[in-house]
Amino acid sequence: MLPTSEHPRARAGRVVVIGGGIAGLAAAHRLATSGVRVTLLEAGGRLGGKLRTGEIAGAPVDLGAESMLARRPEAVALARAVGLGDRLRPPATATASVWTRDALRPMPQGHVMGVPGNPEALSGLLSAEGVARIGRERELPPAELAEDVSVGTFVAERLGREVVDRLVEPLLGGVYAGDAYRISLRAAVPALFDAVRAAGGSLLDGVREVQRRAAERHETGPVFLGLDGGVGTLPSAVADAVRAAGGEILTETPVLGLTRGTDGWRIRTDAAELTADGVVLATPAWSASVLLAGTAPAASAELARVEYASMALVTFAFRAADAAALPAGSGFLVPPVDGRTIKASTFSARKWAWVADSAPGLFLLRTSVGRHGEEEQLDRENDDLAAASLEDLAEATGLTARPVATAVTRWVDGLPQYPVGHLGRVARVRDAVAALPGLRVCGAAYDGVGIPACVGSGQRAADEIIATAPLVPGTAGEGRE
Repeated sequence: MLPTSEHPRARAGRVVVIGGGIAGLAAAHRLATSGVRVTLLEAGGRLGGKLRTGEIAGAPVDLGAESMLARRPEAVALARAVGLGDRLRPPATATASVWTRDALRPMPQGHVMGVPGNPEALSGLLSAEGVARIGRERELPPAELAEDVSVGTFVAERLGREVVDRLVEPLLGGVYAGDAYRISLRAAVPALFDAVRAAGGSLLDGVREVQRRAAERHETGPVFLGLDGGVGTLPSAVADAVRAAGGEILTETPVLGLTRGTDGWRIRTDAAELTADGVVLATPAWSASVLLAGTAPAASAELARVEYASMALVTFAFRAADAAALPAGSGFLVPPVDGRTIKASTFSARKWAWVADSAPGLFLLRTSVGRHGEEEQLDRENDDLAAASLEDLAEATGLTARPVATAVTRWVDGLPQYPVGHLGRVARVRDAVAALPGLRVCGAAYDGVGIPACVGSGQRAADEIIATAPLVPGTAGEGRE
């Protein structure tokens, strides 16, 4: 992507960004700092989407995403650009466990999204037969990956179902809250898809190829980074930077209609109609589908088929003395095959030094509940979700103390699913949208659900608008009727 100074065509003009999640904010930031007059419209009263901070027992805590991949640069670079560079923090501990077969077992090293490069690394986590099955992969004919395939199907065929059920599934579930046997290998783990083809069709060799390429890039720093005070503080910092660059941000302003006229785009809200030279649509797929129904029906139909998973986070504050006997590490994952309610638990006070420092005398941790196809979990009352989480925590860790405070955060339809064929769908949506001058889409439904992917998606949309839209002189306040 071109830095701001390398956008020769960037000049004052009017672009409206619809959606105030981190993708929309990243797009607005790129546009505003490139000399484009931008107005961001957010339907709700809060910016940031699934990035959100709150308090429990008086202590600040992330109530949504809590970390960002550091080895993909976009989110870290954006944090630095908006003045948060000195608050970037690696986890205090990155060791985790898997709660499976009635015990907490160390998370193995040397895997790619749960796919091992060395069978022995999974000894203890898998049965002896499961480990032996991995070692027989080279006896199989080389895999042909000309087309897309689900992660679970491919890994099970090459290494056995036990690897999928005990390790791949919980890791993918932590990212997508989805089903490994439906999630696209090309879309979710593209580096592994490409490496398997480069390695001649061996999955084990593909994992080692991914690791070799990482070593060549000298990726030795932390894999993830958080922010002192919470990742949920990033959206407000980006919003402040947008305003400082002359941008306008309006919350509680749902967009009711989007049409293309002879003078550009018309964006109808319940309070006014705006005109713009360009539009960045940074809403969830279902909302984008509705807005595009009249102007891009093919894209609208594709977006209407994107499925979402819902989940809940249950955050607890315990007395520090009551949690002293918790096992070491940053928390644990739970394979769905084991039939538990929770799918993971993060020991926040262990994982993030800023959490521990801000809550002396307390120990904060959280559990996550809900996967694609398990939406009934979110029909449960808050007290029921908390009680079920405490029951699982007691069985997994021996923690039987009662918390001093509990908070339940629900993310209904929070995570788009990437089934086999997802990349083809995204390409069709983008082709249809690109036929309309000055319109682009971005967000978690397209190029990845992580924070860096969403930031990169928003920046890409902004760059393409800058390069193609007929931007004309204007101000952020012009264009209303």
